[in-house]
Amino acid sequence: MENNETMDQVSLYYLEKAPVSKAIMHMVIPMMLSFIATIIYNITDAFFIGKLDNTAMMASVTLALAFSCILMALGHLFGVGAGTYVSRLLGENDSESSKKVCAINFWSSIITGVIFMALCLPLLSPLLHLLGAKGDTLVYTRNYIRVLVIGAPFIIANLSLEETVRAEGASTASMIGLISGVVVNIILDPIFIFLLHLDIMGAALASVLGNVVSVVWFIYYLQRKSTVQSVSIKDFKPSKEIYKTILKVGISAFLLDGFMVITTLLFNNYSMLYGNSVVAGLGISQRVIQIIDFVGMGFSMGTIPLMAYSYSARNQERLWQIIKTTLLYMMGITLGLSVILFGLRSQVIGIFSIDPEVIAIGQTILLAQLCSTIFAGLSAFFTGIFQAFGLGVQSTVISSLRGIVFIPILIFGNSLFAVNGVIWANTISEGLTCLAGIILFLGIWEKIKPVYS
Repeated sequence: MENNETMDQVSLYYLEKAPVSKAIMHMVIPMMLSFIATIIYNITDAFFIGKLDNTAMMASVTLALAFSCILMALGHLFGVGAGTYVSRLLGENDSESSKKVCAINFWSSIITGVIFMALCLPLLSPLLHLLGAKGDTLVYTRNYIRVLVIGAPFIIANLSLEETVRAEGASTASMIGLISGVVVNIILDPIFIFLLHLDIMGAALASVLGNVVSVVWFIYYLQRKSTVQSVSIKDFKPSKEIYKTILKVGISAFLLDGFMVITTLLFNNYSMLYGNSVVAGLGISQRVIQIIDFVGMGFSMGTIPLMAYSYSARNQERLWQIIKTTLLYMMGITLGLSVILFGLRSQVIGIFSIDPEVIAIGQTILLAQLCSTIFAGLSAFFTGIFQAFGLGVQSTVISSLRGIVFIPILIFGNSLFAVNGVIWANTISEGLTCLAGIILFLGIWEKIKPVYS
């Protein structure tokens, strides 16, 4: 028990007392590594599937991304709301309530996963058509998604538990959970795909088993190491008030991921109009650009517990220092990586495909997405601030706007500029969403400005 208390004191030290830069790096670096681990999850599948030299199979992995977004949305619905709630409760020194919130988060995620599996398995065929799967890609996409559906409870629980572990300042434990799953995925991918000849189904199975390993680690940490959280069934005491507080913030994360599903579906369907090369090029570019997007998200999401704790503890001076320093670091790193990837764009696309058409269109798509990274990073950071403060309306507006603005821009872009209109639609919508985020943040700044002066 003494070791556990020491562990929690270290975690809370970073939330409460550590120098701001040190606290940010303690939370953000493991968060970035976790996101990079998530990228490796996606890239590993694409890399090994690419070695089979089957463009239709590669396209089906891209089409399945939308389905992965749905699972992510459900995981974040509970995890993000519960995570920010836990951080605020710890700021109020209320560990008993944080245990209940954590248990409700875990069991709600498992139950949701089981319901999702029961609903999706009978409806797999219409879902595939909705995703845009046609011809050769249909059978491959079915094989890939069927495995993800069966593994849904573990995938959703993995995402939600990672949020609450990080919420108590245990960013290293969060990172270990995610990376252990990635290592399992990397080891199993070539075994299932090539040795057992499971092809695309093997890639999905490796991903699911990686999620299972991560969930086991998180349960072990929360039950054996943490003294301020729990996943015990004894602490699963649902209440209207707790669900309301979790979902008020969680809905913004759900909508963000949900609109990502809609935008990905639209992207898939419009890309299919221009052939498998465009779809494959889009899939490769999306995975590569995640390196920069997840750096921005690493800063914005990694510092949410710091901001939530300081906000709840009414330490406003520290809160402003966290916001200011995070913004400075995030913008510098994002710009630097964008320049590097821009210079190496043809080589990067060439790693995943030897098809000249895929490489050519992939470079154009990568350029468009690089231009949107700054806007995406800032939007994510503003959303993170609103979530940390428990401001459900502002965070929901930003999350919804990204999808709502994108849809008409994509439709008109396709009508006016064909494939180029499709490619650049995301850049324009991210820019407009970022502008809205700045306006909403200034609204909050006017309210808190006298405190800092």
